[in-house]
Amino acid sequence: MFDKWFELGEQPYTENDAEWDDFVAAHPHGSLLQTTAWARLKNNFGWSSQRIWLRQDGKLQAGAQMLIKSAAFGLARIGYLPHGPLVNWQNAEQVRVLFHQLDLAAYQRRIGFVKLEPLLWQDECPAAQWQAICQEYDLQATADTIQPPRTMLLDLRPSLDTILAAMKQKTRYNIRLAERKEITVRQGTATDLPAFAQLMRLTGERDGFGVHATDYYKRAYEVFAPDDVALLLAEFEGRPLSAVMVFKNGPRAAYLYGASSNEERNRMPNYAVQWAAIQWAKERGCTSYDLWGIPDATPDELEAQFSERSDGLWGVYRFKRGFGGDIRRTVGAVDRIYNPRTYKLYQWRRR
Repeated sequence: MFDKWFELGEQPYTENDAEWDDFVAAHPHGSLLQTTAWARLKNNFGWSSQRIWLRQDGKLQAGAQMLIKSAAFGLARIGYLPHGPLVNWQNAEQVRVLFHQLDLAAYQRRIGFVKLEPLLWQDECPAAQWQAICQEYDLQATADTIQPPRTMLLDLRPSLDTILAAMKQKTRYNIRLAERKEITVRQGTATDLPAFAQLMRLTGERDGFGVHATDYYKRAYEVFAPDDVALLLAEFEGRPLSAVMVFKNGPRAAYLYGASSNEERNRMPNYAVQWAAIQWAKERGCTSYDLWGIPDATPDELEAQFSERSDGLWGVYRFKRGFGGDIRRTVGAVDRIYNPRTYKLYQWRRR
């Protein structure tokens, strides 16, 4: 039996944060989206947060950090577990007790439904097994995802030479070409954030997607520990041409934000800065590097269509595939519904 559960209030700025973050970093399904820093970031941009956990013999065994927000013109309140919960899905008691406390938290906060997107890979939990879990715990599978369910994970355990050799030939060529074309990469500071935000705006306008305001990237850079975030800029003659913001959580690193200028693209700065990010992650002891989001298609479909399609994530997949890595897919999103009317209102708003 679990000897204690604890529920955190609006903002998780407590003496327990370090213990929680250590738990997240060590958990096999842990993610930077379940860290205290991520909650702090979201607390500044319209979300509140609440944390639930289970202890056994005084040690954290399972938990969930839930983000909470009003939606549909304030008529609905939703809960969201990005890459959560962190639980042993094979331990029925653990799952049952955790969901009981999640239900209680949802009731106390008048939440109409909770969206869960666990970082649980399909190859670890096949479709039939996951379907049985959903039926057992009243979880409704949905195609309405917030985080991309499919990604590419690069194994950082081999040497850098081996990692480079495993990349596509053209990617290796472009990395070396960038060096010959006098592209230099440096690790930026907070003073470089306006330039990064400007590159993000240019990229969004060019590729047709929305970007955050400058304050969002500034806060994302500030809330993570200095050793857990890097802003890397590829430059030519002192001008930033490409930049990425990468994050570390335990043995995992992830590339969340990337941008580039419309100038000097023939110098391949995007390849130089991504290679620098991979090296940064490996130097900090990470064993995997998440390229964070590719089209949700099978590997065969990806290879058959990547040269023809440019919609959605297809354009970035052409770039990311060159760095190698394994294509992985999570089990996807599920919703735990408490108020069907609220849920229908949310679905209407999403459409």
